[in-house]
Amino acid sequence: MADRETLDVYAARAAEYDKIPPSNTQDAALAGFLARLAPGAHILDLGCGPGLHAGQMMAEGFTVTAHDATPAFVEAARARGVDAHLARFDDLDAAAAFDAIWASFSLLHAAKADFPRHLAACHRALRPGGIFFLGMKLGRGEIRDDLGRFYSLYSEAELRAALADAGFSVTEAVTGEGAGLAGTVDAFVLITARRS
Repeated sequence: MADRETLDVYAARAAEYDKIPPSNTQDAALAGFLARLAPGAHILDLGCGPGLHAGQMMAEGFTVTAHDATPAFVEAARARGVDAHLARFDDLDAAAAFDAIWASFSLLHAAKADFPRHLAACHRALRPGGIFFLGMKLGRGEIRDDLGRFYSLYSEAELRAALADAGFSVTEAVTGEGAGLAGTVDAFVLITARRS
């Protein structure tokens, strides 16, 4: 993510964001994601926020590396014992380094023109057969929310096509609605895919 206004919002509201508990849907998605992995698998949490999910993964015995572009989030994740690094999406240059990538509502902040490049980097960073989790808001176009955060919105069909183009096979997709930091209730999709 390179959008300065979005980064500034997260920096200003990091403590508030840290107090938002994961929803039942998020907890179920994480449990399903981890159930697909071998014990001790190496996971990249791409856009880890304050490290809530990364901490849960570690508590389940997984090895976790976490990236986020907001310094306050990296600090919060490190305070939870997470191996967190200050990094933007374009900083992901690993090759066959991870068994799984968890991108939960992070890549939605990338511009549509950049999305294929980021998916390609995720594909490259995964080992063959690796699992990719993608949480995205559903909709059309590129927008800013009431807080000023930038979003790229897609249909489920568009996301499936983009993942296929990047070399992923979708194994599961779950849709729902939920409220986030801005307080609006938005439609979303949680997609699990496998690297071919």
